[in-house]
Amino acid sequence: MIVHQIPVGPMQNFSYIVVDEDTSESIIIDPSWNLMELELIIKENNLKIKYIVNTHYHDDHTRGNEEMVTSTKAPIIQHESSTLKNDITVKDGDFIEFGNSKLKVLHTPGHSTDSICLVGDGKLFSGDTLFVGNCGRIDLPGGSASELYHSLFDVLYSLDDNLVLYPGHNYGPTETSTIGKEKMTNMIMQKRTEQQFLDMMG
Repeated sequence: MIVHQIPVGPMQNFSYIVVDEDTSESIIIDPSWNLMELELIIKENNLKIKYIVNTHYHDDHTRGNEEMVTSTKAPIIQHESSTLKNDITVKDGDFIEFGNSKLKVLHTPGHSTDSICLVGDGKLFSGDTLFVGNCGRIDLPGGSASELYHSLFDVLYSLDDNLVLYPGHNYGPTETSTIGKEKMTNMIMQKRTEQQFLDMMG
């Protein structure tokens, strides 16, 4: 897979175009602002967009959906608990396939009830569940420190240390990281009890 990581908007978001190298069939993850830049990458590389995937329902990750649907004719994929308009729902353990590539859906609630991460080909697209050096906030509707704890430590912590982390926001010292590096350097990913995590998150 080829990953185009595109910084967008006033909230330091990342949108992604993930390309199957064999076929040029691709998915867009979290289209938001700077849609012309996404369009340019699609056109310059002659990409066929199969799906638009949202890691969760928040506006800063979904505000470009309708415009990208109009230009690409691709259906929108969201977790089954999302309250937004979509065409296809997924649940934990499902696969999103494009060309000869596929990404596994991990349901990782905590930042929101419908948060998902996508993992495959040595890559982890973490949305707002995990950032480089931090994690998503839990004080918005649907947020839960307890659910985030289990998403981080029961799901993400056990993944391969070499997975390259592609977060939903550019909030860290680097634009990407690895799970192994985050386990060593991210204070959020230090092993602690659930109660200790809840206390830390306030």
